[in-house]
Amino acid sequence: MNNSEKETAVENRSLPVEDEDEDEWDARIKKTGCYKENEALLICHFDTHDWRKCTSEMKAFKDCMNSYKNAGI
Repeated sequence: MNNSEKETAVENRSLPVEDEDEDEWDARIKKTGCYKENEALLICHFDTHDWRKCTSEMKAFKDCMNSYKNAGI
């Protein structure tokens, strides 16, 4: 699956929500602008049960977080 297909799969799928209140972790991730990358990483791990199979998702999330940190927001 190429990156475009992975992004489409992530857009069409989301992790189950346990309650209607926003989780503190989700709120913090959304603030960084890296929510989509984080969700893709979590979905990959959920599907594969192996972080090693999620290296492209991990890199995308890491790059996004580094951009956020470097922006000094």
